[in-house]
Amino acid sequence: MDRRTFLKVAGAIGASAFLGIYHSDISNAIEISKTKIVWIHGAECTGCSESLLNAENPDIVQAIQKLNVDLVYHETLLAQQGIFVDGRLAGTSELNSEILLNDAIEEGGYILVVEGSIANGPNGSGKYCMYGERPFKDIFKKAAENADMILAVGMCATYGGVNAADSAITDLMDFRGVSFLKEDPSKGMLTELGISKPVINVPGCPAHPDWMLLTLAAVILGKIRVPDDLDAVLDKYDRPLVFFPADHTLHDNCPRRGFYDVGKLDTDLSGDGCLWKLGCKGPYTHSDCALRKWNGSVNMCTQAGSPCISCCEPGFPDSSSPFYEEAEDKPVLFGMNADSLAKVGVGTAILAGAAHAVRRIVVDKDDEKEGEV
Repeated sequence: MDRRTFLKVAGAIGASAFLGIYHSDISNAIEISKTKIVWIHGAECTGCSESLLNAENPDIVQAIQKLNVDLVYHETLLAQQGIFVDGRLAGTSELNSEILLNDAIEEGGYILVVEGSIANGPNGSGKYCMYGERPFKDIFKKAAENADMILAVGMCATYGGVNAADSAITDLMDFRGVSFLKEDPSKGMLTELGISKPVINVPGCPAHPDWMLLTLAAVILGKIRVPDDLDAVLDKYDRPLVFFPADHTLHDNCPRRGFYDVGKLDTDLSGDGCLWKLGCKGPYTHSDCALRKWNGSVNMCTQAGSPCISCCEPGFPDSSSPFYEEAEDKPVLFGMNADSLAKVGVGTAILAGAAHAVRRIVVDKDDEKEGEV
């Protein structure tokens, strides 16, 4: 398959179907090569690793085998026992994970996967996130310098996430994403450290297993050539367009979209209507959640009754807070918001359709302006 076909297939089906259908092609392509992955954790909840472990058919072990991956280091999954074993100092990489990580970094030639944000504070020391006696910032710096490329997974590693949310201590702790701080690429940790490396961001709180596995598969199989293809396959926030499309939102394919179109808008949780008035941010969230779904393609947030909290957008959580309050303060028609239109007697179903159409125009124009800037 050429790159375009590969990406279309990857976007249309899940990792399990893809790896099953193209198992022979994958085997032929990688029977000689083996890709090393070093996976490090900063400030996070390990939710993205848990999400990956929840992948089904293939599970993580099958995916590693089919893609011929050497998962050299992953702190949560390591079999190493520690610095001391049976009361004695463990001085080999087989037992001591610190030695294993240092050896892997020194060898180089790996894809670096980063989960979790990187503390820059206090005062540029990075000591608000420590690994033993080492700031995680120092570990990241060394690992990034020797990596072939970097895959940032989850909101914390991509844009700072919850750790970078506005608070009285945000500036003091100064948590950063790998190449962005929220929407700002000038404040990513790579820029802070003066390191230039190709980066793919796979956001989400947590990231979907397919987003992680299929992105890795595309890179490993050479369907995304790094760095040559990145401008064509990533958006302005370095997200894969196939999973985070710029031309439509989660709202467009939401299981509850039909209720929106006829103006059935819930004002209490546990209803079966559109969740817009309960704070749903689906109209402003660019992701394929509503098509791909979660938990083995069975369900997703709005289908289960929870408003979308826009956990894939760079400004999360500040840009979507408060989560469960309507954020419809933008004018959508005749300079008025939806509630004002309803009060002057516009039919509910017409209102919903008109609001949706105008919102799409406004959002698209805003995106175009940002792109020009």
